[in-house]
This record gives sequence, structure tokens and C-alpha cells, in this order.
Amino acid sequence: MNQSLTRLKQEIDRSQRAKISVREILMAKGFMAHYTDPIPLARGYACYTLFTEHAKKVYENDLIAGSYFGLLQEPFPVNDAMINKSRQVVANYGWRTFGHNADHFAPDYATFIQDGVGGTLEKIHRSLVRYEGDTEKTVFLQSARVAMEGFREMIAQYANAAAETAETAPAERKEQLLQIEQTCRAIVNDKPQTFRQALQLVWLAHLAFVYEGRYAMALGRLDQYLYPYYKKDVEEGILTRCEAKALMECTLYKIGESHFIGGDDVVNIAIGGVTRDGADAVNELSYIILESVRDCGIPGPNLSARIHSECPDRFLDECLKVIGTGLGYPALMNDGANIPALARNGYAIEDCRDYCMVGCIENFLPGQQPPWSDGRYNSPKYIELALNNGVCMQSGIQMGPATGSAETITSMDDFMARLHLQMQAGADEYVAFFQNENQRYNPKTYTQPFLSCFCQDCIERGLDINNGGAHYPSAHGAGCMGVGTMADSLAAMEQVIFVNKKATITQLRDALLANFEGYEDLQQELLAAPKYGNNDDRVDRYAVWYVDEHARLFDRYRTWDGGRFYVAIASNIQNISAGTLVAATPDGRKNGEPLSDAASPMHGMDQKGPTATVLSTAKPDYTKASCGTVLNQKYSPSMFTHDEKRAKLASLIRVYFKNGGQEMQINSVSREILQDAMEHPQQYPSLVVRVSGFSAYYNALTRDVQEDILRRTEQG
Repeated sequence: MNQSLTRLKQEIDRSQRAKISVREILMAKGFMAHYTDPIPLARGYACYTLFTEHAKKVYENDLIAGSYFGLLQEPFPVNDAMINKSRQVVANYGWRTFGHNADHFAPDYATFIQDGVGGTLEKIHRSLVRYEGDTEKTVFLQSARVAMEGFREMIAQYANAAAETAETAPAERKEQLLQIEQTCRAIVNDKPQTFRQALQLVWLAHLAFVYEGRYAMALGRLDQYLYPYYKKDVEEGILTRCEAKALMECTLYKIGESHFIGGDDVVNIAIGGVTRDGADAVNELSYIILESVRDCGIPGPNLSARIHSECPDRFLDECLKVIGTGLGYPALMNDGANIPALARNGYAIEDCRDYCMVGCIENFLPGQQPPWSDGRYNSPKYIELALNNGVCMQSGIQMGPATGSAETITSMDDFMARLHLQMQAGADEYVAFFQNENQRYNPKTYTQPFLSCFCQDCIERGLDINNGGAHYPSAHGAGCMGVGTMADSLAAMEQVIFVNKKATITQLRDALLANFEGYEDLQQELLAAPKYGNNDDRVDRYAVWYVDEHARLFDRYRTWDGGRFYVAIASNIQNISAGTLVAATPDGRKNGEPLSDAASPMHGMDQKGPTATVLSTAKPDYTKASCGTVLNQKYSPSMFTHDEKRAKLASLIRVYFKNGGQEMQINSVSREILQDAMEHPQQYPSLVVRVSGFSAYYNALTRDVQEDILRRTEQG
């Protein structure tokens, strides 16, 4: 760890922060000064005020300017009346949220740093000339110009702040602070010429999105769009590898400041993978980013490593070393599954190869489509509805179509046909609910002027990112729950009811309604049936069916602008809450208990070792899951400390990906440490674990999430 990072960590820990965010106060000030302007233009001025009037904090020990701290410093006296009035104004104008395509976006940083702020403003000017006379487009473009001008002023203010900090800083820090000032001044209007300038511009743009209140904004393929600057600087002798790493560390560590503003660490960075023409994309900056997140040692950024068949062994090994520190990232993504999964939606193959992730694991084409949205589709619920004529076993209400009582089910095929009808009705409701909410706001007035500057082809078309400006239409992910629960349940039904005839289908229905009270023997038969994760085709074939079925269901729908509904086999931590809505299931699970986690087998049911687990979980065709999947695995810490053991684990991951697996993320914290941390949290203030699609401080998780992680099978 470099001394700059050590000193910066200490300084951030010592910093005092106000108790409130000034975001709404500053945005309201912009709105209030432009009540008579068109709404989109007023939004541009709200951005301008937000960007230019917040406090600019530059740490004495920093190397790159820009801190979340600015939202927590009051630039003028603030009282309750001002806060209440500001909230009223901002609420009246309204704001898009995650469900309305506001965040979970990967900006087109590659184009932005090639153009710079001045080049972007010149593009806006050319479009204003082109669309002269078109009121809607000119108003939108004017709002984008105002927002970008505010960002330009923000950069200049950070230069001033660095100079002011240098005046009172210790002598050994003055030179570095003055270099920050020079870097900022160089990019106020001109495009970056050096690695330091390019990184500075990207970080300030990301910070501006955070100031706006956007969540899970990705930095995308950081090692790709910054690499030309790194390579040039190193070749010219103006930058060393050590200096580049220090710059990267001081930048990424500040993602952890998000805790102070109620934000997140889910800033996804994708490294590795292939280039747009299909060649290996791993470069020296890929390794620098890996080393930087290791040294930062915080839950974010949410690092993702793209692995392909020709990926260097060294790269995968270095990824495993970082995972083995306990951070649980990078998540490992398979280009061999993700690229064709995206291509099935009609995108150009070059764009598919250039994918990154937003949020947890969501596949995304950076700067080419509107912000991401997703939801949760509670798949196991439809088993109980198919067994109970569409009636919810928990509430007794008619929740699905009347497909007949259990007494009329004659075979497994008959049941599967009824299950399909229940799932289809559930998908119809899911999509209707999403569409109704997603289209609630008028796209001509609920505009996002600053964000649109980072998406192709909004400026060229003169249209907002959510009003037809984006190169590709929007996509929505249906997060399909409980593949392990469903596969185990269907296999148990087939084995126990229709093959071994240990009970009738009516008795099974009654057992589920009774939560197995009085049916304990039947529950044991169900628990003893084949379980997903053990390379057993009797149950794995239902996991294959699960992915195929969900693709059939959601391929029928389109978003408002003609985009696709992606299938996601991921649940974040909602497998716990979703389980409370599902009655007992035929796998032996009791009413209200958690469902299986994401694309993983049910906790504790994968009992034949890691090879059987990956062979089992690779059988579904995940090219039909365009969003992505999450396979959570837990390995003992010793797997990461020996070269030979890491090599075996790397080989296992290669097998999983070669067979079609889509994603794997690994916890490397022992069961003993997790248990001790639950009982003595004060002894583990910095313990980071992989949850499901993201990492977090273990002590910050609720007890039920901690227990869910603890129940995962620990492989050795």
C-alpha cells in the first residue's frame, strides 16, 4: 500500500461531516430561479446550481480532486424552513428513480474523454444549429448545455479549492496539491492529454452523478478507455506504474465515502475480457486496478473480471488472490456466455463484446442504452398456485388462474402444463405492473440533461436519453427467483409422487397447506429426493427447463421503446424476503423460509463437492439469460494461499465457463470467522464479505442475511 493511500485513509477518517445533504437545497435554488422556463431547461439550471454551489473539498493527502464530502458541507446557513421548502420544490418538479431509468448506467466515458468538456459543448452547439426551429429539441439541447457548463465550472472550482488547500498545507504536500490544481485547469475546457487528466475528468463526472443522487453508476471498462493514456505516459517517461497505481488507489478509495451520504459502494468496474474485435483485452492497467482495490480494502467498487477462453492464466490467478483476501471480488464473468446472451437481442457483435456491468452483475452496453431497471419474479410461488387451483396457500385468495385442483392432476406432464399457465399469468402481471410504473412520467418533461451527454446518440438526435435519444432502446431485467428451490421441488414431485408413488398429489398439496405438520414422513421423502448441485440429471433437467421456460415467458414482451426483457437468474438478498411470500414447497422447505440463492443450489444441498456443483449448475443455457446470473460459492481460505490450490480452483472455474456457466463469485471467509463475527461484531469492524452481486461490511448486514451467507456450503 502506498503512503499516499495510507495518509488519505487517515485524513478521511478524521474528517467531520454535516448531518444533512444539501442536494435538494441547491437543486431547489436552481428551479426557483427558473419557474417561467420550460421544465427541461429548469432541470438544466437545477444541475448547474447543484454542481457550482456545493462546497469543493480537496484532501491534503489526495492525488485526485473530488469528494462526496461536498454534499455534506453547508455553503450557507441552513434551517428547517429552508429544508422543507426545498423538498417541496424538488418534489413538485419530480425526479426519475431506478424503476424509471434514472441510474444503474455506464456512461460513455470513452467518447467523453476523447472530446473533453469543450468538445462536448461544441457537439451541443452543432445540434442546436441543426435543429433550429424545433422547439422541443432546442429546449432539451439548451438544458444539456447549461448542465455541462455547470460541470465545467465545477472543475474550475475544484482547481481553485486545490490551490486554496495548498496555501495552508504542509510543505511536503504543496507540490502535489498544486499539481491537482494544474490537472483540473487543464481539463476545464480541453480534452485530457495524460493519464492523470483523463482519470481526473472521469472521477469528477462520476462525482457529479453522485451529487445528482444517482445510484450504482458504473465506471465501466476503466482499464480499456484509460489504457491509451497510461501507455503513452509510460512510454514518454512522464508516469511510472507505481504513480499510476497511487492515483488509482486514491480515486477508488473515495467510493467508500458514499456511506456518509447514505449512498452505496455498487460502483461496478469491468476489467479484462475481449476487445471490440475479439482479441484479448487484458493489459497492465487491468492488474493495476486489481491491486488497487485490494489495497483499498473496502466493499466497493464492485469489481467484475471478464474471463474468456484465451484469458491469461496470470490474470485469473491474480483475481483469485484478491478474492482470497476476503473481499469477495472481483466477480468472475464468462465472455463465452455473456456476449452471445447479449447478441440474441439484435445488438451489433462489436457492441456486445464491449459490454460491462452495472449494479451487481447486470450486463450493459456502456453509453448506448437508457439506464437499467429490473424487478423480482417469484418463480417458486407458482408451484403452490398450480397445486391449489391458483389459490394462494398463505392467504387463501385467488392469485392465479383457475387451472384445476390437485385431485385432477394426472401426471407430471399435466402438472407442468398447469405450472406454465400460472407462470405465464404471473409474467403478464409482472410486466403490466412494471410498464405502468415505468411509463408513469412524461418523457418530454422528466428529462435528464447531464446524463444524456454521456449516451450515444442523444446530442446528435437532440433527444433525452429516455425519449428516443439513446442508440439502443431500453432493456429491463426480470430477476427470476429460486432455480434451486424449483428444480428440487419438481424433481421431488416426480420422484416421490409419480415414480415411487409414496404419496398422492392431493396428499402433497395437503402437506404443503399444513406446512408438513402431520406429514413429517412425507417431508423426509421429499428431502431425500435428488437435489440440484450434485450433477444428477434427474434434477438438473428441471434447472435447464427453468431457464428455457423463463426465456419463453419474457421473450414475448417489449419495453415502451421496443427494447427487450432480459432474464436474470439473480436475487440479490431478496431470496430471503421472497421466501416469506411462498408456502411450503415440494423440496421439503417449510413455509416462509428463504428460497435458494440466485443461480446457486439450495444451501447445503450440493453435497458431492465443487466439481459436481459446477457441472450441475453449468447445464442450463445461460445465453438465454441476457441480464446475467449469480452463482455464489464459498471456499475455505486455504484455497487461496497456496499456488497449487489456486491453480486447481482456476481450472475448476475454466471448466465451469467452458461448459456454459455465466458468472461465479466467491466468499473466502471461513465459517468459524463468520460465526465469531456474529457474536463479537466489535472485533471485526472491517470484515468484508461477498453477499450476492455485491460485497459489504459483515457487521452492516442484518442477521437474516448473515445467516444466509453462513448456510452456504463451504467447499475445500
